[in-house]
Amino acid sequence: MALDITPLSFWRFPSIRGFWDDEDDLAMTSTMPSGISISEDDAHVYVEAALPGVDPKDVEITFDKGVLWIKGETKEEEKKRKYYRKATSSFSYRIAVPGDLDPKVDPVAEAKHGVMKITFKKTPEAQPKKITVKG
Repeated sequence: MALDITPLSFWRFPSIRGFWDDEDDLAMTSTMPSGISISEDDAHVYVEAALPGVDPKDVEITFDKGVLWIKGETKEEEKKRKYYRKATSSFSYRIAVPGDLDPKVDPVAEAKHGVMKITFKKTPEAQPKKITVKG
């Protein structure tokens, strides 16, 4: 009868929330922050990626066929210490950039305060047009 009081999450891989939570683990995954944001205005598409503690020189950015790939890792200097455990961090964001982007204008990437911001220019045809009302 012990099986009757065993929570459902016992039979799944434990999540960060806790071992005894009965909520669906997929719901937690979809609400976790991803570290990347995409936004747009009339003339540009912006991609912002969180890169805390990462030197911008250690970040590789590739844009090919509408897909942006940002990857990198923290690199610590080797010091004359005996490490029992050493913290490292790596990341890889791969995302399709929406919109009709201008292939003649290269994207601009800049890093500031641990955030990489990549700006894409939209084509003139994709930008909204004002229509005057005659009356």
